[in-house]
Amino acid sequence: MVAWPSTSLSAEQQPAPGAEAASELVLTLDCREAPGIVHAVSGVLLEHGCNIVELKQFDDRRLGHFFMRVHVASSTGEAVDEEALRKDFEPVAERFGMSWELDRHGAKRRVMIMVSKFGHCLNDLLFRARTGELPVEIVAVVSNHRDHQRLVEWHGIPFFHIPVTPDTKPDAEAKLLELVDRFEVDLVVLARYMQVLSDSLATRMAGRVINIHHSFLPSFKGAKPYHQAYDRGVKTVGATAHYVNSELDEGPIIAQQLVDVDHTFGPEDLVAAGRDTECKALSNAVRWHCEGRVILHGNRTVVLR
Repeated sequence: MVAWPSTSLSAEQQPAPGAEAASELVLTLDCREAPGIVHAVSGVLLEHGCNIVELKQFDDRRLGHFFMRVHVASSTGEAVDEEALRKDFEPVAERFGMSWELDRHGAKRRVMIMVSKFGHCLNDLLFRARTGELPVEIVAVVSNHRDHQRLVEWHGIPFFHIPVTPDTKPDAEAKLLELVDRFEVDLVVLARYMQVLSDSLATRMAGRVINIHHSFLPSFKGAKPYHQAYDRGVKTVGATAHYVNSELDEGPIIAQQLVDVDHTFGPEDLVAAGRDTECKALSNAVRWHCEGRVILHGNRTVVLR
């Protein structure tokens, strides 16, 4: 069953006056390290009247690889000709063998959230998106249960109930991909979605799906990991947000959170502490991804923040 509530924005969700007209861009790139990269990049930006607002770079000398994110604004007050900038940057990118992206600063990424019965990460993301803390537009929420349908609809977001069983999993994933295409989704967030995505889906959506899990793995697998942790007397509780790949919970790590605990924490206290770390790690990962701060490189990420 599909619910289609109104998606009109409230006053607090409306973009600030002039926000769309602001001529600010974010250029993200990576390539083999070589002399002259920063000089070449900044030269093209200068020619197009761009003033550097923020620049982050990292030279991985072990791997011989260079990473860079530069946020620029127009130095003339007039809009930067984005297409002309792209055209003039292409020879530089080709010369250094760059992988690169150029996006509007502050542009909201279209996000679809998937959730099961635990709602803390979903609720946190909905709140942060509604208040403008995250540069996202949540275009749909998918769940294999109906527990959070009313919450999602209260936010004016379409809710899709797609049950999953071993027999219906291929059909369920086909429906998911249909929604990704229909809503032109940039990023899928697994906000405690308790179903494992197939290898084919993970491969097709590589770099576009973020998951959250407790950082006890692989120590405490299976049901009730926090109760297992209590039985072992753990001294820290944490969470890891990562990209999804074909290896279960082994994708490239984006963000982690950790909190100290002690012998006074019962199982329920550990669960509560774990919920907080999961929310924070996931929201950080979503923010950094959507701001163009995360560059995938093999099994690792470089987060330029």
